[in-house]
Amino acid sequence: MIILTYIIDIFMARMSRFEGEKVKKEFRVKKNKEFQEIFKKGKSFANRQFVVYSLKKPGQAHFRIGLSVSKKLGNAVKRNQIKRYIRQAVLELEEDLHNEYDYIIIARKPAAEMDFFEIKNSLIHVLKISKVLKWKKTSSRS
Repeated sequence: MIILTYIIDIFMARMSRFEGEKVKKEFRVKKNKEFQEIFKKGKSFANRQFVVYSLKKPGQAHFRIGLSVSKKLGNAVKRNQIKRYIRQAVLELEEDLHNEYDYIIIARKPAAEMDFFEIKNSLIHVLKISKVLKWKKTSSRS
């Protein structure tokens, strides 16, 4: 019981850092034309849970992110939950992502069964594969 309380305290301390923060709308890819450009010109990388497209945009001050979650993954509540988890994971990885990129993250079926920490770890995995994280493989972050 004490260990569980300790873990919850650590979690709450980490999450309070991001309380009230969200990915700003100007940092989102919204228009179909922008999505299509990233699909056509960008590079794609995938694992079982996510496909990430990235396109370098020299001179861009901050990265932008677009999300795609299919209706096949669940009802609107479930799809919105997946998108919230992805946005929060990206927010926590914000300082480790390169600013000169646009990203599109497509959730696959297994993402519907994952909790926040599994989604975050899976995103870290696919972003390492795509070599868009600033930190090294030997980093102590997880």
